Amino acid sequence: MKGMNTTMKMVKAFYDDHTEEEWTRLDRRPIEFEIAKRFLARFIKPGDKVLDMGGGPGRYAIWLAKMGCKVTLADLSSKNVGFVKKKSKELGLSIRALQLDARYPDGLKGEKFDHVLLFGPLYHLLEEKDRKRAVQANLALLKPGGTLSCTFISSYTIMLYYLKNAPNQILEDSEFMKKSIQQFTSDEPFCGLSFTQVYYTKRKEALAFMSGFPLEKQHFLGMEGMLAPFEKMTNEQPEEVVNTWIDIAEQVCEREDLMSWAEHFLYIGKKM
Repeated sequence: MKGMNTTMKMVKAFYDDHTEEEWTRLDRRPIEFEIAKRFLARFIKPGDKVLDMGGGPGRYAIWLAKMGCKVTLADLSSKNVGFVKKKSKELGLSIRALQLDARYPDGLKGEKFDHVLLFGPLYHLLEEKDRKRAVQANLALLKPGGTLSCTFISSYTIMLYYLKNAPNQILEDSEFMKKSIQQFTSDEPFCGLSFTQVYYTKRKEALAFMSGFPLEKQHFLGMEGMLAPFEKMTNEQPEEVVNTWIDIAEQVCEREDLMSWAEHFLYIGKKM
């Protein structure tokens, strides 16, 4: 694929090898998924033409198709693309799925969409020039007045992960943890090997980056609200309890003083 370096080959290989796991990930992370859907649904309506760029195995694409949207999913991983085609057929849904690099969506040249989702590519592109190229390329596919929604991985995710899943691992990965702590007091970008190569982002850094494009910010939020540190405990509760906590998280997820509690950021901007 055009411009695919070693890092992108690693990202592609990861998703080719973990397609099923990525499909079920949002079953294990319902808070992130539910809050994102609630905000997206404020703008995306049935009949809208939506591009899910970097959409993985299609959890958002299938939700949008069920809503009645005309959905195109594009992903770097051929296995993800194949999975979406098979799953949408099983569900009786019409989703066009293409293998594309978010930076070079040449296969969609000339098309225009009401909304574009860029969920994933910006935290797998380690160089700023590549992140800019991806945003610019997808903005070119967006109608004026349409929304571009982008996700970022928070720089606090590393600590939250260790605390929730493997607190003793801090002794084994002490050097990596040391670097992650150092970057909190620095304006330098921070990249590291997580589930694959990841670019970690601070709130102010993500907002500064997105301000460089012809977009009017609609929302910037922590996708888990303040629930990320307590996600396992919350998910074990009855459905009514989980939904009540998600309702609360939705109300506070845009508060700047709670952004460090979330593992993912979501930016929604309207094309000017």
